[in-house]
Amino acid sequence: MEKIKLRISTFQIILLGFMLVIAVGAILLSLPAASKKGEGLRVMDAVFTSTSAVCVTGLVVHDTATYWSSFGQAVIAVLIQIGGMGVVMVAIAIVMLTGGKIGIMQRSTLQESIAAPKVGGIVRFIGFILRTMVIIELIGAAVMAPVFVARFGVKRGLFYSLFHSVSAFCNAGFDLMGSEGEFSSLTAFTSQPLINITVMLLIIFGGLGFLTWDDIRTNKIHFKSYRMQSKVIIIYTFALIILPALYFFFVEFSRQRWSGLSEDERVYASLFQAVAPRTAGFNTVDMSKLSDVGQAMTIILMLIGGSPGSTAGGMKTTTVAVLLASAVSVFRHREDPQCFGRRIEGAAVRNAAAIFTIYIVLFLSGGFIISEIEGLPLGTCLFETASAIGTVGLTLGITPELGMFSRVILILLMILGRVGGLTFVFATVSGRGMGYSRYPQEKITVG
Repeated sequence: MEKIKLRISTFQIILLGFMLVIAVGAILLSLPAASKKGEGLRVMDAVFTSTSAVCVTGLVVHDTATYWSSFGQAVIAVLIQIGGMGVVMVAIAIVMLTGGKIGIMQRSTLQESIAAPKVGGIVRFIGFILRTMVIIELIGAAVMAPVFVARFGVKRGLFYSLFHSVSAFCNAGFDLMGSEGEFSSLTAFTSQPLINITVMLLIIFGGLGFLTWDDIRTNKIHFKSYRMQSKVIIIYTFALIILPALYFFFVEFSRQRWSGLSEDERVYASLFQAVAPRTAGFNTVDMSKLSDVGQAMTIILMLIGGSPGSTAGGMKTTTVAVLLASAVSVFRHREDPQCFGRRIEGAAVRNAAAIFTIYIVLFLSGGFIISEIEGLPLGTCLFETASAIGTVGLTLGITPELGMFSRVILILLMILGRVGGLTFVFATVSGRGMGYSRYPQEKITVG
């Protein structure tokens, strides 16, 4: 009898890996030992929390500090770490530590997982990534430890420091500040410079991308020697922090409703509100008090997200950069988009347009459906779906009250946002409809 060969693409491996970890996490979080009351969690709540942790989102249906036991919080921390590193990278790291061999298939899958430009040297590169992640997370925990230890005691303070360092670096947004008020995030630390600055730096470092780290390590301050991608990421990251921060400082937080903020708190809040929405999910101010424009600005930042090959989600800074470069090339009557003296390939423009379309369609569709089902304001629901597909975790407070169908929508958006729009599409339609024939060309007018 002829054997049937099951062929699984690298995209399907990545997607299945995330689904497997989510399932295991949901089982662990369903155990009575995971909650402080010792009660088993409903399956949907466990799946939602596990998905949010693995997809480093931060949307929750139960306050992380007040509902989960130490065991449950530890499970969430591990899921965040796995999600931030990437399921494939974790699997490869385990093989490396146990002395196993990494084959071509594994290297190719890893390349897709971290958006590396080539397979050569991928294993050494993974070693560099793992060392860098551990060092940065430990430094972040050590810096925040004095504040948390003074506030919560030695044992609890050290755990809080490590948990929030991992959560911030992995752009997850999970917090343990429920003792200050359920679902309060970091609002108790609005005026605390050490926590504000450390968390922001961890978010930025995690969102830059592994290849950008490699460029910084290799070329140091010689910016001209960086890859074009790294240059784009650094410039756009800087712009997406400074410009929104100026808006929040001079416009949003100058409104009467924010009169309780001191000048220093306005500075910290403005910077934090510019950094955190790009997939981190922490907040130091009450999000529901933001104006309509402030919420719209936050939605835009959530959809853009971080950079490729990083711990962050969203449609990515490079996607926006390629689309803007393409628009500029049209305005200037150039055949190809250009950036930093280099021509951008047509495939990158097509991929960027596809990713943008996927995110916008799903973001709007999800918001429309949830608004219709739950009877909630559309703007509030769009904020929630942007947070889910951007794997951010910011909310206007409606997550715990949503029905099962609405939660399923958010779960699907979180998974798609973490594995990537094109990876999700390629995994589900891989090998279908491929052909080499071409239809006759005919012009169509646009614009």
